[in-house]
Amino acid sequence: METTKNEKFTRPMSGYAMLVVVLALIAFFVYSVVNYNHIVWLMIVSSTALAASFVLMPGFLVINPNESSVLVLFGDYTGTVMQNGFFWVNPFYVRKKISLRARNLNSEPIKVNDKIGNPIMIGIVLVWKALDTFKAAFEVDDYIHYVEIQSEAAIRKLAGHYPYDNFDDAESEISLRAGGEEVNHQLEAELSERLERAGIEVIEARISYLAYSSEIAGAMLRRQQATAIIAARKKIVEGAVSMVEMALEQLSVKKLVDLDEDKKAAMVSNLMVVLCSDKDASPVINTGTLHQ
Repeated sequence: METTKNEKFTRPMSGYAMLVVVLALIAFFVYSVVNYNHIVWLMIVSSTALAASFVLMPGFLVINPNESSVLVLFGDYTGTVMQNGFFWVNPFYVRKKISLRARNLNSEPIKVNDKIGNPIMIGIVLVWKALDTFKAAFEVDDYIHYVEIQSEAAIRKLAGHYPYDNFDDAESEISLRAGGEEVNHQLEAELSERLERAGIEVIEARISYLAYSSEIAGAMLRRQQATAIIAARKKIVEGAVSMVEMALEQLSVKKLVDLDEDKKAAMVSNLMVVLCSDKDASPVINTGTLHQ
């Protein structure tokens, strides 16, 4: 006979009613021993009642808020208890508690290769919870360990789809460092697909740690610094050219001095040196003519 592949719910009988029965059986045994211990048949009945009470005791079940219990009888899945409270079930049931609370997985950063092969360190924070107790109990061996392993696999796949940044892959519009919500959405979709087999719901997934691996971190830092210096120098040159152009225009408009092409070239050279230098200029006072 094919076993069910779907989660089903059951509500056991109240544990309080069965607790009264167990206590009554124990009380009957005590009363018989104290008052009628010379009557053989009564002692047999009372002993049987005591044995029955011990058989019934393992059937008590407590379900706390946001918890569940999967019930299996001789290999047959009979249902999941989802309600909170104190219950009694068949003592021969095998019970497996599954928490329905949201859980955090803060993965340790692992070394992976990005889209263009750079070794990087990446870690994620995953918020998840068990949604289908049948799948969590029977579709995988250990659903908590399954979440950890599949999360690492999803990280490796995500890193292989995007570069760390756009420096080495100018055609890429999205990178791990600047992708933001789109990268996180892709991570959530990948994890949801992988964890659905275990009945796990992905509530949220985010990249929590991202850095170049130690063997290339120094080189990448120097590259970033060089890029920043080049960008700054570009702005300095653009500003210096504008200032030189403005100076020549103002001198021409106000006719303060008549400069031929050679003198303009010398003036432009001196101004560019002064404006683009990363050190303060040291002025030289010319006490002769402009030709000296």
